[in-house]
Parts: sequence; C-alpha cells; structure tokens
Amino acid sequence: MVDGVALADRAMTSAGGFRAALLLAWGAFAHAQSNSPLQLKTTISMPHVEGRIDHMFFDAQSGRLFVAALGNNTVEVIDARQGKRVHTISGLHEPQGILYLSGPNRLYVANGDDGTLRIFDGTSYVPVATTKLGADADNIRWDEVERKIYVGYGSGALAAIDENGTKVREIRLDAHPESFRLESHATRIFVNLPESRKIAIIDKKAGSVIATWTTDDALENFPMALDEANRRLFVVCRRPARLLALDIDSGRIVGKWSALGDCDDVFYDPATKRIYATGGEGRISVFQESSPDHYNEIATVPTRKGARTSFFSPETHSLFVAARRQGADAAAIYVYDVRR
Repeated sequence: MVDGVALADRAMTSAGGFRAALLLAWGAFAHAQSNSPLQLKTTISMPHVEGRIDHMFFDAQSGRLFVAALGNNTVEVIDARQGKRVHTISGLHEPQGILYLSGPNRLYVANGDDGTLRIFDGTSYVPVATTKLGADADNIRWDEVERKIYVGYGSGALAAIDENGTKVREIRLDAHPESFRLESHATRIFVNLPESRKIAIIDKKAGSVIATWTTDDALENFPMALDEANRRLFVVCRRPARLLALDIDSGRIVGKWSALGDCDDVFYDPATKRIYATGGEGRISVFQESSPDHYNEIATVPTRKGARTSFFSPETHSLFVAARRQGADAAAIYVYDVRR
C-alpha cells in the first residue's frame, strides 16, 4: 500500500509542496480505498448520542437501521437510503439486543438494566408490550422455522417468545449467554458462554443443552457467526485475540488465526466467502476463505476506537459499523459497500 504520510512529507520539501502533499495524500487514500474489500460509502452522524453503542439490526426492505445506543438509553432509527437519523426512541434501560420483524411490523428491544423485552410498533414506535425476563437481557435472534424470538439473559438462560411477547419456553444454561446462532435447517442453537469458557449446543426440541465445546486456550468468546452450508462456526475470542473455526458436526477446532482486539461482532458473507469482524481497538478485520479450513486476513480497515459493534446486510452487501462519540467527534454509523 502507498504510504501517503511519507509521500506527503517528501512533497512538502519541494516547490508547491503543500498542494502536492495534499494531492499525494489523497491519491494514497484513493488507492487504498480502491483495493480494499470494504469501501466507505457514507458516514451518518448521530449528535447527542453518548456512551457505548451496542447491537444493531437492518431491515433491507425499508432501509432502516435500528441502533441500540446502550449508554444513551435510546434506540436510534437511521434511514440508510437518505443517510440520516429519522427517529429516537427514548426512555429505555440499557438497550442491548434489537430485532425488527416486518410481518407483525414490530420492533423488539432487549434491555440489560431492567431485564425486559420491550415491543414497539414498527411505524409509530409507540410501545405495544413489555415482557419481563431477568437481569442483563441481551442478544436477540429470530427463528424463522418456529416463528419464535430467542433472547439471552440472566446468569444463564435463553427464552423463546412469540411475536406478541408471550414467553413460551425457557432453556437453562450455566452462565450468561453472549452471541448465539440458530441452524436454519436443523434444531440446534450454538451459544457462547464466556464465563464458563465454552460453547453450549442446545437442541430446541429437547429444550436443553446436549453438548459443550471448548475454545481451547482462548478465552472471552463473545461474538459468533455461522456458515451452515460449509458446516463451520466462527468464534472470536478476546484473550488472546483469536478467530476460531469449528466443525459444527464434531465440535473440533479446525483452525486458529490472530484477530483484532475487543471484538464484539463477527459476520460471515456467503457471497464473497469472507468474514468481517469489528473490534474496539478501532478497525475491521476481513478474512477470506480459501477452503472451509483455511482463512487469510486480507485487509484491516481503520474505524474509530471503541467502534466494536456492527451489522452485515447480505441483501444490500453493506456493513454498518457503530462508532461511539470520541471527544468532538459525534457518534456515527459508518456504512461500507462490500466490493466483490
């Protein structure tokens, strides 16, 4: 990659140095952008949003991105097509997980502080229902087969909830669940349990844990992604920073690679066979699959310190990264186009 800073320093010593430096620096930036698998499309500012930003959900049909602004106790609604914030839902209690369902036109928000799942109308954003779960209500996933919402919470539980907010089942775990993924063509749920240093495998029909897998010597396994077609589960651990690929039939770790620090979200892109991981150290790490057992880091894309949550949209080939406020720089959403 061209070193724009070094070229700019050299150009400053020549005639017309300042203008030449700017041109060279811009050329280096453009060169880096053109060769990157992710191209920054736009930055959407969110003034007055303070503190940590947690998970997001994008509805490709409406073009809306829903952002759980945990430290601000709000959900920010972003119109990605217009590139602007269009609504703020306030009065929440540390929103963490978020899900929108177009069928019932409902927005579901898991709140860590009061342990509730709050349901809002998807057009007016008026509250519709509240379901009490337990402390630290966190990640949310939609099960298309069962048509149930799964929410992780407490010192160890997943709740299955219908679209109206009625809890129909609870599955006990031995530690707080972080990211989890559901098979779309089978009955298992894979759950990261960093406090007990393992991955739990749940059978939905049995309603219980049927196996546990190790993360070996890597700890703090928070984010997770699933490539069901190639039978691979991806887990990023924070200590040490490491990407693991596991065989979902055996639980065997088929590969380990150094990863970025403070990672909180990871996604697998089946169209490009890439993995996108975002971390609080201030970058996106892009891994390319060469085979289901081999992945190479092909790019690191700088973001902002603390920008560790993201959402990948396979429908629009977009990656959204949430950047919390840093000094005079307002909180923002970075929108990247995936280059194929």
